[in-house]
Amino acid sequence: MAKVGVYVCHCGSNIGGVVDVESVREHAETLPDVTVSRQNLFMCSDPGQEIIRQDIKDGLVDKVVVAACTPRTHEPIFRKVLEGEGLNKFFFEMANIRDQDSWVHADDHNGATAKAKKIVDSAVAKARHLMPLEEKYVDVTQAALVIGGGVAGIFSALELANMGHKVYLVEKEPSIGGVMAQLDKTFPTNDCSACILTPVMVDAGTHPNIELLTYSEVDSVDGYIGNFDVKIRKKQSYIDWHKCTGCGDCAEACPVRTPNEYNASLDNRSAAYIHFPQAVPKKAVIDMDACINCGGRKIGSETRISKKTGKPILAPCERACPADAIDRSIPVDAEGDILDVKVGTIVVATGYKVMEKDTFKSLAPDSPNVLTALQLERLISATGPTGGKFLRPSDNEKPKTISFLSCVGSRDQKHHTYCSRVCCMYMIKQAKLLKEKYPDLNIYMHFMDVRTPGKDFDEYYTGALEMGIKIIRGRVGGIDTLPDDRLKVMAYDADLAQNIEIDADLVVLATAIELQDDIKPLAQKLSLTLDGSGFFKELHPKLKPVETAVEGVFLAGCCQGPKDIPDTVAQAKGAAAAAAVPLAQGRVKIDPAISEVNREKCSGCGICEPLCPYGAITMAEFEGGHKRAIIEMTQCKGCGVCTTACPSAAIELHGYSEDQIMAQIAALTL
Repeated sequence: MAKVGVYVCHCGSNIGGVVDVESVREHAETLPDVTVSRQNLFMCSDPGQEIIRQDIKDGLVDKVVVAACTPRTHEPIFRKVLEGEGLNKFFFEMANIRDQDSWVHADDHNGATAKAKKIVDSAVAKARHLMPLEEKYVDVTQAALVIGGGVAGIFSALELANMGHKVYLVEKEPSIGGVMAQLDKTFPTNDCSACILTPVMVDAGTHPNIELLTYSEVDSVDGYIGNFDVKIRKKQSYIDWHKCTGCGDCAEACPVRTPNEYNASLDNRSAAYIHFPQAVPKKAVIDMDACINCGGRKIGSETRISKKTGKPILAPCERACPADAIDRSIPVDAEGDILDVKVGTIVVATGYKVMEKDTFKSLAPDSPNVLTALQLERLISATGPTGGKFLRPSDNEKPKTISFLSCVGSRDQKHHTYCSRVCCMYMIKQAKLLKEKYPDLNIYMHFMDVRTPGKDFDEYYTGALEMGIKIIRGRVGGIDTLPDDRLKVMAYDADLAQNIEIDADLVVLATAIELQDDIKPLAQKLSLTLDGSGFFKELHPKLKPVETAVEGVFLAGCCQGPKDIPDTVAQAKGAAAAAAVPLAQGRVKIDPAISEVNREKCSGCGICEPLCPYGAITMAEFEGGHKRAIIEMTQCKGCGVCTTACPSAAIELHGYSEDQIMAQIAALTL
């Protein structure tokens, strides 16, 4: 006969302020096989745990029910208590009388108390039938994958590599660096972004434990924590990177001009190009979408000899390359090469993009003098399209008046309701940099309200006011274009309580941070979910901000939500530390609450195989040609879909046996 101990928690006033805890405790005493029933203000505290320990030591209980908070965060605490006292840790059941009761029935104390008793009834009924389960372990592949080569991905990769782990760093662009490589300076210190980032990029590119896979994308992900099988597609560069020296002669010789993504499309690059001056690796690629196969030399064609000169007919890029790294006889291969890698853990650090100005029709997006803040960043950068000169795009004249517009697409019911966090600060940064360089420049900044919560951020904002930068609190309703390429900003000034109009030479939009358009396919490959704001969803917003619902997959940087560079670096290091734990341990636990097939009952119908969301079920042929289902324990997540679908009742979900479930149902219906 089981000896069940029931321990009811007040959880301060979270439960005790709604539920009559003493009444629930008294009720638990009357249940079959309950030998002990106690209450405590905080059962998860050391004194609360000690109560359970002492009862186990005294032989009063061998099954434990705790009526308290969510098992998602608190179940591991109490399982360790049982394990520490020599009991099977799975002789434990949690009754969630907070999330499922007191929180949702705060206005009905009597009803909440009655429901708490029913929840405890159900938990005790199951606990009486609990069977010991045995944890299993699988070995871990000693390598990690980092997806994304921005500042988050670089720091995650370096942290893991410095711990001695092999790291594959995948970046879809030809170079690592991400958005930070496009910035001119960083707030609040105004130090050069490239000066900070470039040495770190070089460290990542030369680290013996990091294999840099730029111009590559994740094609598929299979497997489970400790043993992920990842296919990485290396895009065809049409330039031999083993030979390429990064001289850039091919880019100069190429006659094609196409929008330059690095400079936010403010100028053009050639079809053969190097991503940016400090690129790591500094290698050229040929953009086949832009290439026009000039010089009579088509990609994929054999080299022909000119009848006039007797020399090979070469394209301008081929002729210009001193290293003979360009071979246009290589056939077009849109799929590229597939690289198979096996890793134990994965860090997702895919970064973000800013909303394009074309989305905002009322803000004159067709005007070349309306820029996004990222475009302004490139415009004032020494490596930008104007060499750092502050010139108006429409006529290359220096602007005299500039207006900044905040929260464009952020905190907006039409677009994104969240705050993009960094917009206020980078607008102030850009305004200060311009005011320092051009003291006569008139600068207006339109804010809903200024948000400067970081270290030294408010002093930074105060400094902008002291420089004479004009802060206007209120929304901008629209922008009109004027005949001389100037812009009329129509806004509301909340302090004056009136509408205002400002004629500006240049308008800068602080557009919202969001995930890239191609992220959803990657999320599906990794079985990750997106939250309501469209970012990757973490396992717990407070306690597990870098973990995901997929064990072994971690998040870093703005793919999890908007954040500045210091927060990004901190989260990247945190994700690397979490990803390193399974690698350092060498093996990982497999939750024993998984499904198992009774082959004697299994009819081999195969209904369960396509239903499994984790691909854990396969059909195998046994003696006599009989097919039976097999469940791979390392891939099973214990969701129970197969159990409910099996017409032969041949699949049992450990920890949720028929006896346990029926006992719970009976307890709830009495």
